[in-house]
Amino acid sequence: MSGTLAKTDRSTFGPSRAARELNLKRSEFDLAVNLGLIRTAPDEGGGGRRVTRAELDRLRAADGFPDGLRGRVRTTGTQEGAALMEIAPTRFTSLARFGLLVPVSFYLNRYRAVVWLYLAEELRQFTAEANNARLLSGRLPAEIRDGLNAGLDRRPRNWRGRHSGFLLRQAGDDPWARAAAVAALLDPVDVAEVVGDPDDLARLDRFRPRLPGHGAPGSPAAELAQRLTTATDPDEVAWFRADLAHTMETARGECSAPRPLPEPAPPTQPSPTGLLGRLRRRGRR
Repeated sequence: MSGTLAKTDRSTFGPSRAARELNLKRSEFDLAVNLGLIRTAPDEGGGGRRVTRAELDRLRAADGFPDGLRGRVRTTGTQEGAALMEIAPTRFTSLARFGLLVPVSFYLNRYRAVVWLYLAEELRQFTAEANNARLLSGRLPAEIRDGLNAGLDRRPRNWRGRHSGFLLRQAGDDPWARAAAVAALLDPVDVAEVVGDPDDLARLDRFRPRLPGHGAPGSPAAELAQRLTTATDPDEVAWFRADLAHTMETARGECSAPRPLPEPAPPTQPSPTGLLGRLRRRGRR
């Protein structure tokens, strides 16, 4: 996607230029779009999503701009998040692993360790809720302790569920893009079993969104990222498969995938006619 002002429509901006206009880092801009804080419009030239001049004006006219918008997309890791909530990092990790704190993104550090990131605004809200006070100090409930002792870690699944919503928002109303958004979080074998038709699979692949990943294909880092972005729990896989079947039915109903033209039949040898034909037939007698 271009980061410069469109030549054909000077009222729209590519994401890089729009981020600069809003005093945001590109990562902050992308997260704001995912969260629905910045409305985008499709590029009629097929270059991806763009931001209109009117949308930029709306955001810049808001109270507290740009700090207010930047604060809504501020993310923290475990250490900073624990400090914000005034709890120990180990307790923060326990709450996140049990699924009570939902990550909004992740990255792999240079040691190929997963670093989960959380919205600071959501952590503050969790801390402020009176019902959560018992989770912030004292002994954790037995249900949480038992789950953690059994190796429970809902962070990848919670991220996938959240990211699925992000992908569907980006897909908009396009039925094939919405089906591809669901398929992106499934193992290719599951996708092939649900879709079946090779032409439909090829079309889904053209709409497939990019997922977070690091390293060259086949590298340990890339394989780890692939595991994190692929549904694994049986009930989770079943849910995504059912959603894919539904979205595929809608996509096929609105616009079926183009079928390849049949191979032309080889030309047949015409029967000799006229004088040349009579001479050939006479020569075979």
